[in-house]
Amino acid sequence: MTTVTAFPDMSHFLSSEYPQSSAAEALFHMIPVPLEKSVSYGSGTALGPEAILNASYQLESFDGISCPGEHGIHTTAAIDCSGDMPSCLSNIRAACTPVYQADRIPVLLGGEHSLSLAPVQALLGLRQDFGVVQLDAHADLRDTYEQSPDSHACVMRRIHELGVPIFQIGVRNLCLEEVDYRATHKIPYLDAREIYQQGIPDTILPENFPKNIYLTFDIDGFDSSLMPATGTPEPGGLDWWQALALCENVAKNRRILGLDVVELAPRDELHACSYTAAKLAYALMGIATRH
Repeated sequence: MTTVTAFPDMSHFLSSEYPQSSAAEALFHMIPVPLEKSVSYGSGTALGPEAILNASYQLESFDGISCPGEHGIHTTAAIDCSGDMPSCLSNIRAACTPVYQADRIPVLLGGEHSLSLAPVQALLGLRQDFGVVQLDAHADLRDTYEQSPDSHACVMRRIHELGVPIFQIGVRNLCLEEVDYRATHKIPYLDAREIYQQGIPDTILPENFPKNIYLTFDIDGFDSSLMPATGTPEPGGLDWWQALALCENVAKNRRILGLDVVELAPRDELHACSYTAAKLAYALMGIATRH
């Protein structure tokens, strides 16, 4: 089994720069979710949250534009993912709901992408005026995958079936079922090929897309040369600056209510990938505070 190297004082996210804030004071609630139930290629997502927390020790408080940690960071205990998928999702919902109720931002550290259904369900229990923006190599719109409707390959289908608007960015690997589902339901998207050929448009989200968003970032959205430490790496993906520019763009005139970084499958020999995932989480926190 792959191991994750620990650094000193790993009690919470970015512990090298900020003390643990209380739950009441912190804007950001870091929720580790070591979920690994339906991985279908490479394994290791259960180790992702610990690797991200470890790597966050190496981050600077200044993200290049601002210091999002100044808004307070509270890291929770890891979600219990030892049961079946319904019980895991229930545990995640229970952790996210009070964060939303307190008008704070949950930041889920995965863990496989299936986990994203739970924070969306929790938010939907409190309000309906939001959409989900997905950065990913895959559409995740299958009805079932390997006989499971709870697979990571189905998570955006399950979210869309809740009636939540979705927008997909960076996708470059779809099955025909997903192509048909997109077309039938008129799901808007900006795929990786279009980004490569035409660049990033001035405005990405349609005018009628909700002003509140949940942002889910599957790290296989990055090109596999930058992010090989994931279960299903794909060539032809985003580079670092493209990814941040895309996220800044979709956050314009929008409010990020919650976010996740998922599908890291850490490897000791590829610790740069764990660091990149941690830096991405912190960069998204900065974007959330600046818009």
